[in-house]
Amino acid sequence: MKPLLSAALISILAFNLPQASHAADAKAGIAATPGTYALDKAHGKVTWSISHLGFSTYIGQFTDTAGTLVLDPAKPENSTLDVTIQTASVGTLNPVLDEHLKSADFFNVAKFPTATFKSTKIIQTGPKTAKVRGDFTLLGVTKPLTLLVTLNQAGNNPFFKYYEAGFTATAHFKRTAWGLSKYAPALGDDVNLQIEGEFKLLK
Repeated sequence: MKPLLSAALISILAFNLPQASHAADAKAGIAATPGTYALDKAHGKVTWSISHLGFSTYIGQFTDTAGTLVLDPAKPENSTLDVTIQTASVGTLNPVLDEHLKSADFFNVAKFPTATFKSTKIIQTGPKTAKVRGDFTLLGVTKPLTLLVTLNQAGNNPFFKYYEAGFTATAHFKRTAWGLSKYAPALGDDVNLQIEGEFKLLK
């Protein structure tokens, strides 16, 4: 069972799009203003899923995430993403299972309270998509992980008026590679991540 990131998450991007004013960005929904962004915790979620004994797909979330995105739309390769997940925020809507997931059998939150993702390379794959390669650290183990990221929209939030950029990302990995091997392979080794994040432009 597994998280990530970030930011999860998490995170993410760079797109070779022309710079534009905030108003133009909001209208077009594709361009993004360059700068440093912070992940909005209320709108950042990392959802994981694995096979449960082959009978069903079990789904859970990490809901306490933080992240910083430095976005350079003109030169995507210069963008960076740094996401941290609080592993104790794991949730499945089953309190007994949640406590088990926090134990040393799984995420061992007392010893490893965070999981992190730090980008190492960003490759633009389309007008609104990118591969974000990075180092994913979980249970003290650091290995490469690639996020497939889509820019959903960038512009002024119509309710709160601040400028933000929203992203969706997916990733796939083997949990045993990070030492999360309890009940494998009966409990699936393949982990799928679905990451949603809204990043606010810092003034």
